[in-house]
Amino acid sequence: MAALAVVASLIATVTLFAQSPRPSGIVEKIEIRAKPIESFQPAEPDRRIFGSLEFRGGLELSSPAKNFGGLSAIRVASDGANFLAVTDKADWLRGRIVYRGNRLAGISDAEMAPMLGSDGRTIAARGWYDTEALTLDGNIAYVALERVHRILRFDYGKDGLLARGQIVPVPSELARLPSNRGLECLVAAPKGTPLAGALIAISERGLDAEGNIRGFLIGGPKPGNFTVKRKDDFDIVDCALTPSSDLLILERFFTWRQGVAMRIRRVALSAIGPGMVLDGPNLIQVDMGYQIDNMEGLSVHRAADGATVLTLVSDDNFSIIQRTLLLQFNLLDK
Repeated sequence: MAALAVVASLIATVTLFAQSPRPSGIVEKIEIRAKPIESFQPAEPDRRIFGSLEFRGGLELSSPAKNFGGLSAIRVASDGANFLAVTDKADWLRGRIVYRGNRLAGISDAEMAPMLGSDGRTIAARGWYDTEALTLDGNIAYVALERVHRILRFDYGKDGLLARGQIVPVPSELARLPSNRGLECLVAAPKGTPLAGALIAISERGLDAEGNIRGFLIGGPKPGNFTVKRKDDFDIVDCALTPSSDLLILERFFTWRQGVAMRIRRVALSAIGPGMVLDGPNLIQVDMGYQIDNMEGLSVHRAADGATVLTLVSDDNFSIIQRTLLLQFNLLDK
């Protein structure tokens, strides 16, 4: 993938904001086409192990539906098949991952719908785009909007894709985040843990005085702020919890000369608290010599065979010179 293609994805989304908002209350069935990715590293097609991850397989996705693309967050259900995702244009996408054995084979039962506000109108009609982060807490879905620094709560279990978003109270510090470097990571702290009841939210590149990335504990027993140690100019683009309660942080690096790189770091959930500076080991770090694009979404589930599976999705920013990728890995170092 040429560096120019990556630039198109990262620096301009004019068409995203120029399009007219879609009508509310419409759930559209769509076709998603899938091209298998057999090797994660084309130069070494038989290699399967990359850092602490084992490549399970991947898909390059496309669709004739005009609103498909721009996938910025995903959550895969415990069955490893059903998923819910969000796009940059404030659309929902849900469907089922089809497998052949343990390898990705396609997407079925795909549906899309615009996100609705509390008044039943699309949130896009308010100019609320850049829906960048998603987490599920039982039947409730929370979505973070990067540019307007808001979090919406949807009763997804009751109303599905037609659920209406309610504004979640957030700390006033969120309003001071850079407009295009706001919340990208959102996780509901698990029940039975010291942080239960809190939303863990981390910005893309809202930096503190020491140059670390700002995060927030919203609600719960210990609300407050923390930071993530910024390393090697990587930004944070998503996060997810493992079954063993580690926080996996998906990061992206970009320069004009080097193009895009992807990294995943692991942090113990027990290390998160007000005033803490989080850091942890890398599980994987790869560049454009591998089958990546603008990787922005991360989900974790436990497979039937006991493996901890990471699912990643890329945001093509609706660019014809980029790809929507769905990749899966087993976590080897549990």
